[in-house]
Amino acid sequence: MVLLYAPVFVPAFLITLLEMTEVVALVFALSAGGPELRTAIFGALSGVALVAAVALGAGAAIERLPPSYLLGPSAVALAGFGVYLFRGTLRSYRRARAAKSGTAGPVPEPHRVVQFGAGFSVGVVEATEAVIVLLALAAPGYGVTTLVAAVTAGAILVVLAWLLHGQIRRIKVPLLRLGATALLFTFSIFWAGEALHVAWPGDDLFLLPLFVVVLILVRLAIGAALRPTVRVETKS
Repeated sequence: MVLLYAPVFVPAFLITLLEMTEVVALVFALSAGGPELRTAIFGALSGVALVAAVALGAGAAIERLPPSYLLGPSAVALAGFGVYLFRGTLRSYRRARAAKSGTAGPVPEPHRVVQFGAGFSVGVVEATEAVIVLLALAAPGYGVTTLVAAVTAGAILVVLAWLLHGQIRRIKVPLLRLGATALLFTFSIFWAGEALHVAWPGDDLFLLPLFVVVLILVRLAIGAALRPTVRVETKS
């Protein structure tokens, strides 16, 4: 019986759910419920499948390496993607604020000529972003846990997309992105410490208070970035 490592399952599940939700939302937005929706869906599925196939091969190769050698590189990869995701989180908060205040710009009309290409591009980009994090999470020896989490999240999203397709385009993800960003930074810090042979208090249980602290810091950073700047006028 294969035991799943819960501290890795949660971020892997969340990242997959986040990125694949964006695939679904973008495909629906591109198609706008028009007759070309099926073509865009096939394009997105093709893009995701291509990236997944490459990721499975890379993951199998990584699984053969000693996990202790991969803690440091995984921590760096997660930190780098955490910064990238933080920028996306900040944009999502800004979009939510603009939509609430009624200042959001108009949504562009869908491009109906290259639906498959647009869907394929969306699938490749979002799946690649997910795979970067999933491989980093799997590298220290949690390949099975990461794979199960990703497949579970994907299956749940497919069912929800089928049942709630009318609401997909209205999905709001700022809080989901906030949690995912904090998780990436949490694991980056934790695994960097393990690579440096830091004795964390309580071992894996230390992830919980560390996550809370990181979550607060990330939310404070977003609040500071969203704070309007005050211009000081000087007399000429």
